Amino acid sequence: MGLTLIIGNKNLSSWSLRPWLLMKQAGIDFTEKKILLDLPDSRAKLRAVSPSGLVPCLRDDDFEVWDSLAIMEYLADRFPEKQLWPGNIKARARARALASEMHSGFSNLRTVWPMDFIREDKAMHIGPGLDRDIKRILALWEEARRDFGEQMQGDEAGPFLFGRFSITDAMFAPVVSRFKTYGPVAMSGRAQGWFDMIWSLPAMEEWAEGARAE
Repeated sequence: MGLTLIIGNKNLSSWSLRPWLLMKQAGIDFTEKKILLDLPDSRAKLRAVSPSGLVPCLRDDDFEVWDSLAIMEYLADRFPEKQLWPGNIKARARARALASEMHSGFSNLRTVWPMDFIREDKAMHIGPGLDRDIKRILALWEEARRDFGEQMQGDEAGPFLFGRFSITDAMFAPVVSRFKTYGPVAMSGRAQGWFDMIWSLPAMEEWAEGARAE
């Protein structure tokens, strides 16, 4: 039966984008099952396929994992050859710290700038709480590239936050969409380079095509 990733609307579900993008970038084969979240029977359909009643949910034959970060940690263990975390112990610890901060923080960004993937013209006022979130995110991107990504060599090298594409890049990918939708957001060269590169990934365009089709 293999892996099945249950996701929500591609235009709206930022949590679904994260493991979906990771699996696409890592070349992990899976079946996509989408449940639209804004219909009268959505809740019943979700409860039938996800123990939490939420998306995303990963099915590995008859085993289920829910929550985006838990899914990606499971995939890192399931496919160690994909190297979904940095190999260096300090880089890996920092990458996990960034991913965890994105997972649990930035409530102002989530509330004021919900994901609307295919829109780029919804400029909105930036209040103090949102401004703090944006500055913190940009600092994390800048520091990750400067202190780790640019220092990687060999098969660890690359243009992503920690060199090679990792779970941390997938965790911040929906923020790129938000900045596109509600921005423009001024950022430094390193952060801008990562931002532009993530937005131009073929997998992100594939997700956008699905969002437009909805």
